[in-house]
Amino acid sequence: MKKIIILLAILLVFGNLAPLFSQQSSSGNQGSEFYYFNVPIEKIFTHRLGYMIIYRRPSSNHLARLYIPNNWFTDIGGKGDIVGLGSGKEWPSMIVYYQNGEFSHVRLRVRTHRMHETWGVLPTSINVDEYFDVDDIKIAF
Repeated sequence: MKKIIILLAILLVFGNLAPLFSQQSSSGNQGSEFYYFNVPIEKIFTHRLGYMIIYRRPSSNHLARLYIPNNWFTDIGGKGDIVGLGSGKEWPSMIVYYQNGEFSHVRLRVRTHRMHETWGVLPTSINVDEYFDVDDIKIAF
């Protein structure tokens, strides 16, 4: 019984000393400089200039759309990357990353099989070319 009490006392003392040895960041900011929004994709349309994405707004049940140019996905370290999902139960989503409050990059998690119900093709008769001239993504809430 004495050994247990002594052991608990030692653990209590060392447990209270642990914060003294923790590291502090040099800037004093304890939070990460990155944050992200993960939003479900309802439909993703291909176009010769990129993708038009219909997504569910994070704060409501309403839909919104945005346009992402193809050149974001061509370079290593570009503004976008695509992660292919198999045939599981996971629904396609879009993860938009921000660094210090500014858009950083986007990750599309979409089905690899283009016949999935979330894929579509924009008709060539619809002129949306001007919408693909974007430098960042602003998620509609």
